[in-house]
Amino acid sequence: MGNLKKQKRIRKAVQALNALATNGHLSGFLTGKIYEGPLKRFCVPGMNCYSCPGALGACPIGAMQSIFGARHPKFAFYVIGYLSLIGILVGRFICGWLCAFGLVQELLYMIPTKKFTVPERVDKILRKLKYVFLAVFVVLLPIILRDEFGVSFPYFCKWVCPVGMFEGGIPLLILNEAMRPAAHFLYAWKLAILLVMIAASIFINRPFCKYVCPLGAFYGLFHKFSFLQLRCDKDACTECGACAKVCRMQVDPSKTPSSAECIRCGECVSACPVSALSMSFLKKGASANVNETVQENA
Repeated sequence: MGNLKKQKRIRKAVQALNALATNGHLSGFLTGKIYEGPLKRFCVPGMNCYSCPGALGACPIGAMQSIFGARHPKFAFYVIGYLSLIGILVGRFICGWLCAFGLVQELLYMIPTKKFTVPERVDKILRKLKYVFLAVFVVLLPIILRDEFGVSFPYFCKWVCPVGMFEGGIPLLILNEAMRPAAHFLYAWKLAILLVMIAASIFINRPFCKYVCPLGAFYGLFHKFSFLQLRCDKDACTECGACAKVCRMQVDPSKTPSSAECIRCGECVSACPVSALSMSFLKKGASANVNETVQENA
């Protein structure tokens, strides 16, 4: 348990430092104006609203929608290539270690209340929603629905994303008085979604990650063949259930270590009493081959 507590502290520290690093435009929180410098041309690896007063980079989901919804739509080669590279390298590791909104959800879940587990049958259906949001709101709607000028909207950012409201909508409205008259139905709608997500996060572990986040859905597509893999030594595993008990995403790592729902937080590895779980970039069997080579050379 000591290793698990230490691992949790380290991971939360990394999450917090990444949130500060990607939102380091501190003057924006004083002036109510967003950073528009050259760094905004580059996407950060996790969900981080472009409109956050402190944001130094662009949100990859917002960037993807902007490219698909441009007057002369193009395939989002840069964004999709960038996200695919991350997915191939580490899968959903970004969700577990670098996502600021993931940290917010985890902190809310720490509030001492009775927790709620979504019934398995309902949970399986709800988990498919993030793929619907990815396919429909991020890709299809920006391509299909356009105004009279041939321009589309970033539909997920505009109608769904609670991260944008949390990081951008609320701070900008507080800091920039000129924006307040524009806060009508859409603002109230997005605020309601955020409040629902905050309330849900108190009782359910990381509900946005499980059911809504299109970025997590995208990274999850690469999980089974990403370089970073979680593995279970079946010979060492005693099926005690300790790993499944601590899993934030309700995955049983002893049975499905390559699940697309796993965020590679590593808490299951620290919780395993017999060290049957491991996470590394090495291919399966590579460690054994290295050991055999060393012994032969010796």
